[in-house]
Amino acid sequence: MQLYLKLLVLIFVSTHCFATTTVKYFKCTTDRGIVFSQFPCSANATQHTITTSDPKASAPSEQHYKTLNNLERNQIAKRTKRALRAKHHEKAVLNRKRDTAVREQQDKLTKLMNEDRRKKVVRQVKKEIKAINKAHAKAIKSLEKEISKLEKQLKEYE
Repeated sequence: MQLYLKLLVLIFVSTHCFATTTVKYFKCTTDRGIVFSQFPCSANATQHTITTSDPKASAPSEQHYKTLNNLERNQIAKRTKRALRAKHHEKAVLNRKRDTAVREQQDKLTKLMNEDRRKKVVRQVKKEIKAINKAHAKAIKSLEKEISKLEKQLKEYE
């Protein structure tokens, strides 16, 4: 991460520390050839710009810090959004797994069996579903805490 920031600073300083000047000129095409001028020389003159830089000029250092802070802030916000999306996806996966497990337990009740066996299976299925829901609630609760933490962090950086 530090190497990345150092390279970013080096690139940013090397490309943006030069003072730039912009000059506009006019290009006129005549029967004798092309004429360049500061002022329009004919009706068909087209305006162009030239941008030059002075390598000896230096930019104020505080702007670099502000720019780097904004870049870092944007990166943290993007990273937080990705983590938040991953947590929501994880929550959806947990819900699907719970629904599948509950459905499998309920399928056991549809089989043909005698009355004593059926009562035993009903008790067992209720117990299993209760355990599944308890484990699911625990996992969802911790996931919700992480999601709320990430949402707070995202609010700070946006």
